Amino acid sequence: MTHEEKKELELFAVDMREDILRSTTAAGSGHPGGSLSATDYLAYLYNKEINVDPKNPKKTDRDRFVLSKGHAAPALYSVLARKGFFPVEDLINLRKKNCYLQGHPSINHTPGIDMSTGSLGQGISAACGMAKGSKVLGLNINVYALLGDGEMAEGEVWEAVAFAAHYKLENLCIAVDVNGLQIDGKTSDVMNSEPLDKRFEAFGCKVIRINGHNFDEIENAFKFFHENKKGTQPTVILMNTIKGKGVSFMENEVGWHGKAAKPAECEKAIAELEIARKNILGC
Repeated sequence: MTHEEKKELELFAVDMREDILRSTTAAGSGHPGGSLSATDYLAYLYNKEINVDPKNPKKTDRDRFVLSKGHAAPALYSVLARKGFFPVEDLINLRKKNCYLQGHPSINHTPGIDMSTGSLGQGISAACGMAKGSKVLGLNINVYALLGDGEMAEGEVWEAVAFAAHYKLENLCIAVDVNGLQIDGKTSDVMNSEPLDKRFEAFGCKVIRINGHNFDEIENAFKFFHENKKGTQPTVILMNTIKGKGVSFMENEVGWHGKAAKPAECEKAIAELEIARKNILGC
């Protein structure tokens, strides 16, 4: 990745973070913490990795993405809007009555959404079905799924992973946003899921652990996935991230899991993002 490419991704991610803050504040509700931690992964995925077309969002041979941690919808809506699936101006209507941008993704209402999610564990199960179905139909597509580390407590997740390994779904790329926090506190206290790498390996997956905010490492993880596609195992990317990444008073604070910033807090956060934007530009 060139320096300019990395700079473009960093600026794109800053724009996404501003979208997340403005949309959740305007709604007066939502999940900024886990949306901010997943921003860099989504920025890279939709700019460099996934094969989708905003002008033809339902094309048969497109790759699929499933946001299994569906409460991080503000991040997904931002990247979809900025890639042209719908107007960026509509993001401010998040969670509004009769708006197609509801609190959790809906395949029936929002362009670019491949699966309705929100009940944790169900998204990865659907992604497994997509990966298996594409192989049955002879479609050369990849299926990407993003889960949260709190979601690892759901038994359905591990049933799906066992399915993926049994049916040799090498076209499935599972990413886990390991930010260490969930709605009730630290994941290590609520229901410890570590060591995640050994657990996924025991189920038959190939695993790589990275810094989920480092674009070089994200790029290497996807290279790992494509190299692994020569085999028969699903790929798992464990991303160490920071809940609330990019906003100093939100970082690693569990209270921002499902609480929107008030207008003054939002402006304070956006002022920090503007400093980050200027630093990236070298201003």
